[in-house]
Amino acid sequence: MRRVAVTGVGVISALGANCAAFWKSLSDGVSGIGPITAVDCSPLRFANGAEVRGFDPFLHFDPKVAMQLDRSVQLAGVAAAEALRTSSLHPQPERTAVVTGCCVGGKWTEDETYRQLYAEKKTRFDPLTIPRVMANGSASWISMHHGITGPAYTVSTACASAAHAIGQAFWMVRSGMVDAAVAGGNEAPFAFGMLRGWEAMRVVSPDTCRPFTLDRKGLILGEGAAMLVLEPLESARARGAHVIAEICGFGMTSDASHITMPSAEGAAAAIRAALADGGLAPEQIGYINAHGTGTPANDSTETKAIRSVFAAPPPVSSTKSMHGHTLGAAGALEAAAVLMAFERDLLPPTANFTQPDPACDLDVIPNEARAGQVEAALSNSFAFGGLNAVLAFRHAD
Repeated sequence: MRRVAVTGVGVISALGANCAAFWKSLSDGVSGIGPITAVDCSPLRFANGAEVRGFDPFLHFDPKVAMQLDRSVQLAGVAAAEALRTSSLHPQPERTAVVTGCCVGGKWTEDETYRQLYAEKKTRFDPLTIPRVMANGSASWISMHHGITGPAYTVSTACASAAHAIGQAFWMVRSGMVDAAVAGGNEAPFAFGMLRGWEAMRVVSPDTCRPFTLDRKGLILGEGAAMLVLEPLESARARGAHVIAEICGFGMTSDASHITMPSAEGAAAAIRAALADGGLAPEQIGYINAHGTGTPANDSTETKAIRSVFAAPPPVSSTKSMHGHTLGAAGALEAAAVLMAFERDLLPPTANFTQPDPACDLDVIPNEARAGQVEAALSNSFAFGGLNAVLAFRHAD
């Protein structure tokens, strides 16, 4: 089997419109969480989110094209373009895959359509309503826009979607099924109906996201997209590409227990599977980007999972404290954070940290980034439905 390199990364999030801005905010511990502007949140129990502020699709797309794409797909297109540009790869169309993760699809379009249907009693709608709503819009747009004719599909596994997408793309490149892949995730959930649904779950924080802290009150929703370019390490070196890191392992499991309550056993099994797939020993892991949602149940359960695998757990941080919980895109943004940590020898912090929780007794890199070179790192994604996905990365040298 072939070793697989990551040679390109693209990100657009509440922390900025590209990968450089994303990393600067992460390394400075700057949060992108603030009042939601997309909809009127006055009827809701929460008003804060991690929006991509100031995004103008007409700066990135032809006006006619922009009108055909839901916001979630627009974000995916921007991230994919940056990833391919930074990789300098000219992919062979039929030997390249596009695998994206998206949890809820085109909610902006869906919400507006239902508003017109029920509030305005309209009976005629945009003929492109269904293509704009479909969750696979990102994979379809990326493949069409860049002329990629190999396998293209979207994974929808709640908050593990992007991690599953990257992991499957990694396996496809490693096995020789394809010679390159664009993989990641995208999400734009700030539609009023979606926010009402999250309000009903009572898991959204009224102020901000404080993962692993004693006074954490819940998650903060976010939007954005991140895409990676994967290719065989040998090919990347042969063409003189800059290798950011090697993706070396992927593990996935199902809790098979509860639709929303996480399981330490299922999460730990996914971590062990990723280590085994990557040929890594636990002591080689120098950093974990945690799922770290900021909910009481997730953070303590994830702590138990990590402690069951690692006799001496490495430093752990949750970047959701800054870019919010981007649902189907979360695993991609967090993989990008791990890759940037490799590049800069700097571990991003858990922002908004106030006081330790005895149930979360990990080194969570509170509030300030920490210098340090690590040999290998993990990115955890644990989703509703008990679906777990863990990615393993290491230095390519």
